[in-house]
Order: sequence, then C-alpha cells, then structure tokens
Amino acid sequence: MASQNNLDLSIVIMAGGVGARFWPLSTENKPKQFLKLFGNHSLLQQSYDRIASLVPTERILILTNKAFVPLVKEQLPDLPDQNIIGEPMRRDTAAAVALATLLCKKRFGNTVMAIMTADHLIAPVDVFHKTLLSAVKQAAQGNALYTLGIEPTFPATGYGYLECSNEILDDGGTKHYELNQFKEKPDIDRASEYLKTGRFFWNSGMFVWSVDAITAEFNKQLPAHLESISKAVEKDGTDEWDVALKTAFEPLEKISIDFGIMEKADHVRTVAAGFSWSDVGGWLALEEYLQQDGSGNAHRGNIETFESDSNLIFCEDGDETVALVGVDDLIVVRAGKRTLIADKKRTEDIKKLVEKLDKNLK
Repeated sequence: MASQNNLDLSIVIMAGGVGARFWPLSTENKPKQFLKLFGNHSLLQQSYDRIASLVPTERILILTNKAFVPLVKEQLPDLPDQNIIGEPMRRDTAAAVALATLLCKKRFGNTVMAIMTADHLIAPVDVFHKTLLSAVKQAAQGNALYTLGIEPTFPATGYGYLECSNEILDDGGTKHYELNQFKEKPDIDRASEYLKTGRFFWNSGMFVWSVDAITAEFNKQLPAHLESISKAVEKDGTDEWDVALKTAFEPLEKISIDFGIMEKADHVRTVAAGFSWSDVGGWLALEEYLQQDGSGNAHRGNIETFESDSNLIFCEDGDETVALVGVDDLIVVRAGKRTLIADKKRTEDIKKLVEKLDKNLK
C-alpha cells in the first residue's frame, strides 16, 4: 500500500538505546525511550504518533533490543507483533539498518525507507511532515541517501555535524544540500567556528533512502552485514527466526551507520529541518519543559525551597515533595527507591556513575 501523497514509504523507528544519562528514572529494564518525561506519552509513543498518519500500520517497523519487545508491545498495542523486531544483541546501528533494509525489501519491495529515532522531541509535527516528505520524494527519484540536518542554534559539543556545500533544491521552502562530509563531535572552539560559517548542520540521526540505494552502499562498504543478515531474513515469519537472527548477529562488527556507510557513501544529501528538535540528551534538556518557580527551580512534583536557586527537581511520582535549603544548581531526581543528587556541571558523569553501580540498582 502506498503512503500519503502516493509515495511508497516505510518507516523504521530505532528504539534500542539504553539512556544511561537519565538514571535513576531510566534503568536497564526501562530506558529513556519508554519514559514519560513529557506528559502522558513516552518518547517512543510520541515518535510513533508523529509518523502514524503518514503510512499504514503494517509499514511501520520498530527495531529494539530483544529484552524490550514486551515494553514496545505494551506501549504500541496497535502495531502488529511481526513489526516489532527484537535484536538478539547490540551490534550498533549499521546492523539494525541492514536488518531493517532486508526486511523492508522482503515485505515491501524497493520502498523508500525513513529511519527515525525513538527518543527525540520534534515540533511542530506539520513542519516535520513537510521536511520528511520532501526528502522522501527526492529519494524515490534516484539513489541519493538523505540525512535530516538540524540548523544549529548554539556551538554544541555533544552533537555530530554535517558540512554542506551548494544548495541543490528549494522545495517550497524546504532546502536540500549536497553533503561534503560528516564531522565528529567538536570541542567548543571548533563548534563555534562551525556555527559562524553557516555551512554546518547538526546530525539528527534520521535518514531517508530507497531500499535499493542503501543496499548498494552496504554491498560496497559492509557486505558481510548483508550476507549474514540475509540468511536470517529468509526465516522471517517462521519458528526458526529467533535462532537465525542470533546466528546472523553474532559475527557482525559493532559499527554505526554513520561510520560504516554514510561517511564513505556517494550521493549523500541533507534536507534542512524547519522544525525544532532536541535529542533529550540528559536531565538538563528537560529544564525548559518543566514548571519553574520564581527562583528558577525547574520541577515536576511538589517543591519547597529556602534560599535555593536554579535547581532541577524531577519526581517520578508527581505528588512527591522535595525540599531544598541553601543549595543552587543541583539536579535532584526521585524514582522509586532511587535518588540522584548531582551538580549541574557534572551531568556527563552520571553515565560514569551508572557504569559503577551494582546491577540491582541499574
């Protein structure tokens, strides 16, 4: 069945991340994409809701860790079970994309694939649709591989960058560029230089391409991925699927789609996103979305403060109360029987803390 605007489109949502930076709310058993950080819907549910009107339900695949399959089923009950794909082990995004590509080819033919993230905030939805469908139309007409680039608003050091050259298309205000190269996460000085040039976008981690185009690049760059996973995909829909998929994943190199394919591929383009975007990379990303009191304390849950400014307080139970006296610039998180108290300047160390924690606390 064709997608909106008679485009042959399939959508893949990547939902296998671990989200360690959101401990203690995020755990090994329920990572970031399954959390209700904003309102009553999880980040995964919001990602699904954004694209559900673009394609029939059977054209949406969720790729996740095998352990998270029950969570996906619980949060997305309308999705057919066979469209929730549990990866048997972590082999990074190139393996996930190769699997999605071969499944789409088997089930839908040479469809255009949109690779979406499960744990980002995007608004407004109508502008997101316009941007995405503009890339889809162009990908359907040739062998270009598309990235969705986010116009940088500050010199971020936590994102990869896309260096673009000439503008090749203005599709009703949605601009398309040739992509020169991917750039790794820069230091602050280099990020500031990138911002000044006007040639760089943040790498959103979202991609659009046809099955045939990305298959051709895998054959060039990572042929072992296709060879191994294709044997498993032959067992799609049979009782042998789980064993075949584990056998296929075990020998694969751990490598991202960016490193393994995109940085070396020909015909890579960027479509400039006209929507606002956040990768919700850690607790500080929530500040602008939470209630704030007169002292700049952002919070979910009840707070009482005395001479305490610019703190972030998040309670899993919205009726819980946290009281602060004489402290500034802290992150305080309550989740179940776990509590985190951290200096805002040390948020990157939360991930290091989680690595040290006893397994039963994770």
